Amino acid sequence: MCLDGRCEHRADVPPLEAVTPVEPRAAIDRRRLLRGGAAGAAALTLAPVSFASGADGGPTGGVPSAGAETRLISGHLETGVADFVYLPVEVPHGVRKIAVSYAYDKPAVPKGTPGNACDIGIFDERGIGLGGSGFRGWSGGSRTSFEIANEAATPGYLPGPVKHGTWHVVLGPYQVAPQGLNYRVEVELTYGVDGPAAQRHYPPRRARGRGRSWYRGDCHLHTVHSDGKRQPAEVAAGARAAGLDFMVSTDHNTSASHGAWGEYAGSDLLIITGEEVTTRNGHWLALGLPPGEWVDWRYRARDDAFPRFARQVRRGGGIVVPAHMYCAYVASQWKFGFDDADATEVWTGPWTYDDEHAVSTWDQKIGEALRSGGTWIPAMGNSDAHSEPQAVGLPHNVVLADDLSTEAVMDGLRAGRSWIAESSAVQLTFTASGHARQAGIGEELEVPAVAPVDIRLDVKGVPNGTVRFITDEGQMHQESLTADGAGSVVWRTTASLASYVRAEVRHPMPDGTPGQGNTMGDALLFGPMAALTNPLFLKASGR
Repeated sequence: MCLDGRCEHRADVPPLEAVTPVEPRAAIDRRRLLRGGAAGAAALTLAPVSFASGADGGPTGGVPSAGAETRLISGHLETGVADFVYLPVEVPHGVRKIAVSYAYDKPAVPKGTPGNACDIGIFDERGIGLGGSGFRGWSGGSRTSFEIANEAATPGYLPGPVKHGTWHVVLGPYQVAPQGLNYRVEVELTYGVDGPAAQRHYPPRRARGRGRSWYRGDCHLHTVHSDGKRQPAEVAAGARAAGLDFMVSTDHNTSASHGAWGEYAGSDLLIITGEEVTTRNGHWLALGLPPGEWVDWRYRARDDAFPRFARQVRRGGGIVVPAHMYCAYVASQWKFGFDDADATEVWTGPWTYDDEHAVSTWDQKIGEALRSGGTWIPAMGNSDAHSEPQAVGLPHNVVLADDLSTEAVMDGLRAGRSWIAESSAVQLTFTASGHARQAGIGEELEVPAVAPVDIRLDVKGVPNGTVRFITDEGQMHQESLTADGAGSVVWRTTASLASYVRAEVRHPMPDGTPGQGNTMGDALLFGPMAALTNPLFLKASGR
């Protein structure tokens, strides 16, 4: 929704010139809606659309062996009427392809008032039950038409047989103007014999790797299978060019791209399957899904459905990650809380104020976990790249994993053994040493309460940067790097003074200064982030 690559882009939908179709195509007025019976959040189900050729319902009787039939459906939605509108389509025997196109009007609205915007997708004869098996595709607002057949499907949709039964075209009117929204949907069924089944090439779940090592990867990327402009081949090439070892495919609300990645993975690049789950109360990343698995998005925070789908992801070995929690666009800000999150995205694309706010919230959550004895939530950073000029790998995660495999990478991210880099040019190590012991990122160092502990950061690749050490008391140390961007910073503390320490490496301010907190105690002023670590923890012995 956001135009900076953080959220779902919207393609312009052609203006709706008329809601009354032109003969000789059959027209059905769907202004009268049937309430109830639909899945998930507030929904409406329209009266079903039938095709005359399938009237007697038999596998051969009355069904043409070739040709096509079209139905046009028009209607009007008032503001706030529904999150989803389901149009049942009675598909007879003998159909080899279903094609759907749609349009809606965009009346002028007062400044500051949302105008019309409507998504589209489809479920097959297996039904629209929340989390069910009927899902066949979703393109959001990025396409005005799609096709599904056994041998192929429009990106974002799953190829396969068009079996007889009740299919459902789904409209998602996520913004409706005060005047309402007039829509028109065209459904075309083409009869004939199915073509050969489409081949799906899922990526392997392991690449060559270097054994236990630090691996770099971008876990939030889009292709033409949702609202991205890049083909899978281009995204994979971008990951390699960025010096990444792994990447995660996270197209919005669909698993359609999973079957395309096999030919682009290799011994040098692990491609992990996932999904960006785009709800009405925030977006989240389902990372490490079994190839081909889909996660439903049709709910709000008040529906109490999110924990169910978080459990689904974990059962498959994946992790649950709220995305761009402060993105300002409609339905993008995170409202589900963090009880069911395994990590959270705090840096998305080029550094902005949204990210500054997200890091602050994440830091507060670390303190809350320590006070309550709960589990802390690791931070992640990803590009959310959709198209040029958005850069794959800006930023990305550097994860300590036992191997370059989906399972090992998910384990490393879940444990917080990771840090976030602006690019592969940035390198660092971050450790705590004391009482003849050492701990690294995401680990705990147990020492006597007043034993000295040296916090050390070694960094390269941030010319004239500023290093910050932050604890549960706030920033406790700041030091500048030289023009060559390399240096080592050491600060001494104790477990009695700091429960955790995390590091930030910042670029200079626009005026070239390193940045600092002002004397009035207002917000700290620093340049854009170059690197951000997850914390290491200090525990006083006997506590």
